[in-house]
Amino acid sequence: MRGITDTVKHLLIINVLMFIGTLTIQNGIFYNWFSLHFPVNDSFKIWQIITHMFMHGNTMHLLFNMFALWMFGVAVEQQLGSKKFLFVYISAGLGAVLFQLGYNYFEYYNAYQHIADLNLSSDLVHKIANINAVEGGYIKGQLFQNQLMPLFAEYNVNPNVLTNQTFSALFEMNVAASASMVGASGCIMGVLAAFGMMNPEAKLMLIFLPIPIKAKYFIPGIILLDVISAISGQSFFSPSNTAYMAHVGGALTGFLIMWYWKRTQFNKNRWDR
Repeated sequence: MRGITDTVKHLLIINVLMFIGTLTIQNGIFYNWFSLHFPVNDSFKIWQIITHMFMHGNTMHLLFNMFALWMFGVAVEQQLGSKKFLFVYISAGLGAVLFQLGYNYFEYYNAYQHIADLNLSSDLVHKIANINAVEGGYIKGQLFQNQLMPLFAEYNVNPNVLTNQTFSALFEMNVAASASMVGASGCIMGVLAAFGMMNPEAKLMLIFLPIPIKAKYFIPGIILLDVISAISGQSFFSPSNTAYMAHVGGALTGFLIMWYWKRTQFNKNRWDR
């Protein structure tokens, strides 16, 4: 590939190989092992904090992220060098995890507050959070209820304690606990932030909005849209299941790293010293 740098090339290869693994290893085993699950979920493994950065949900997800990695990653690696670039990339991925899991924890424990008066045991709450009510890619309320009632009977909980509010809270807890996260988007948002700080006057365009906008305006605008999407649930340019707070966390991490390096570029805290 013309003009590609070594680290970007290796990252592209790893992402493609991981996607091939997702496609070829059946029954979702590969995806389940390497995508990032909510820590309350029984499928969570510590290595998923890293491996999810190289996983993708479908072909378009992979192609879009790899195109962005090539477009901005090559320029950033050429300007920073491979070590700095990889540090930004992985750190942004970790920042994305911190923000997205923090957001999911907020949703989970906010729902938990509404069932506190039921005095359910921690073991029962854990089992409820791990109910598999997925059908056709969606979590179905009826499937959830069908599995919830036997659990209540097993733990001698009177089903009459359920109100519409408490059932909704239990369902929302299950939805939060069932969430999984894949993709290099958080990493790439960090790279994009780094690109914008080093090239603020560079003009960028969205594919479906071919109007050139300077990076110093374009990148904050994209981040702001992600924040609005996370809060409102309204998707502007991405699928509705996009981890918007992961984008914000990745971009903020990339920005903070570049800000610190720029501020300390002439002292002993330089990364490449």
